[in-house]
Amino acid sequence: MRFIFSSALLFVTFLSSAQSLTTNSFQQSNTGYDELNPVISPDGRSQYITVANHPQNEGGKRDPGDIWISVLTENNQWSAPVHAGPVLNDNSYNAVAGFSADGSLMFLLSHYGSGGNAARTQGISMSRSSGNGWSKPENIAIPYFQNKSGVLSGYILPDQSVFIFSAETYGSRGVEDIYVCTKKSDGTWSEPKNLGGTINTPFQELSPSLSNDGKTLYFSTNGSKGAGSFDVYSSTRQDDTWTNWSTPENLGNAINSEGRELFYRPYEKSGYALYTSTKNSDGYGDVKIFISGEPAIQDTIPAAVPDTIKIVEVPREATADKRVKVYGKVTNSKTGEPINASIYFSSAFLSESSRSTTESGYDVLVPSTEQYSVKIEAPGYISTLEKLDIQTYEMKELEMNFKLQPVEVGTTVNLKDILFEQGKTTLLSQSYPELDLVVAFLKSNPKVKIELAGHTDNRGIPGQNLKLSQARVEKVKSYLVSKGIEKKRITGKGYGGSKPIASNESEETRLLNRRVEFTIKKY
Repeated sequence: MRFIFSSALLFVTFLSSAQSLTTNSFQQSNTGYDELNPVISPDGRSQYITVANHPQNEGGKRDPGDIWISVLTENNQWSAPVHAGPVLNDNSYNAVAGFSADGSLMFLLSHYGSGGNAARTQGISMSRSSGNGWSKPENIAIPYFQNKSGVLSGYILPDQSVFIFSAETYGSRGVEDIYVCTKKSDGTWSEPKNLGGTINTPFQELSPSLSNDGKTLYFSTNGSKGAGSFDVYSSTRQDDTWTNWSTPENLGNAINSEGRELFYRPYEKSGYALYTSTKNSDGYGDVKIFISGEPAIQDTIPAAVPDTIKIVEVPREATADKRVKVYGKVTNSKTGEPINASIYFSSAFLSESSRSTTESGYDVLVPSTEQYSVKIEAPGYISTLEKLDIQTYEMKELEMNFKLQPVEVGTTVNLKDILFEQGKTTLLSQSYPELDLVVAFLKSNPKVKIELAGHTDNRGIPGQNLKLSQARVEKVKSYLVSKGIEKKRITGKGYGGSKPIASNESEETRLLNRRVEFTIKKY
């Protein structure tokens, strides 16, 4: 069902906002998909929500998140959200970091490229209000900014002096840590600074925000003993170093539950806070409100809204079980015998779920429409990392069988997800999980020595392919050494396109030939 509102009707709607918001005010803004990162505009009348894996996203069901907009109605209810369109959205994760105090600038948690495709660079960007919509985002440079995680979450103060965010990057203590960048006198941003061990743990710290004065930090973590997988905590900054914090305090059961609470953001002048929770939902995040008192809805008149705006009503299917049973066996790749192994399912917003196999196999229930990393480990075998992209409500069961290679001299392991920029030695961010798996394997087997092998397809000049493959081997070796592996345990050689494992006649098979492998030389 579609509704079309004229700007005049919206004008009357906004002026009649006399009642106070309630918990039910946000019911209509929740869809049958995963709601993330709700942000209210400075005038209090527009809500910007990131919705993951919606079929109307720019990238369809595979899209990790697009920005959708909900508006406040005359009954102080948020309307069903409408897709914000291709200006603010592309095929990557899109979300709002915040607004300038006057609402004329919107800050976005991503860089944007040309032609509607995500840029290769990372960081934040800025869009300007024209009165009739938002301008094409302008990328903002942050020195040494890199995020290995699939999702960036963060917040920028309305005075634009501080950007605080969660990422897996240089100096992270485990996976995602919280970092801060501050605006310098010349208008540029400082390089990211880790908030330190009081805030960050070896586990995940996500979705940070700040109080208006920048002194109180709110964030979610699964690294403390909370009520559920992720709880919201607060901490007070003790000085201007951004590394001296009070011991984080759990916000308690008024906010936190046995579910997953994320994206807590206070609106102090209005007397409420927004966050997302999986409690009493269908397994995905719903937008929720915490009211600390009677919130005052501002009565300023918003900028004109184009009369082509469309509100799409998306009913929530509350009774559906949005989970998939994943089952199967783990076997020895050489003998076919069953193996007792540990299997770990994890995603950007799902704390790690593990299952152990027996000779009869394993089974686990996981939320559907998620993209998972699946790690399989067993003593005496080489761990492996697989991807699982479900992206459907209809699937109820999925069989996944795994074969593990035994640790022995001569075993060759194809590192399928070690990927580089085309024609370069620059590692793509999706390479790091598998590289870290190799690091873990070498650390748990300190007597093992390996030989790396780099391969390309047969396109181009053979001599240049040989040189490129050798340089990529050295890049991988440097990464392993930087993580504490001794140089003498790793040798390597580039083979160019001389050792294909598939045809070079199509791009799909050429992709198989562009690979990095390692062979166990001593055990």
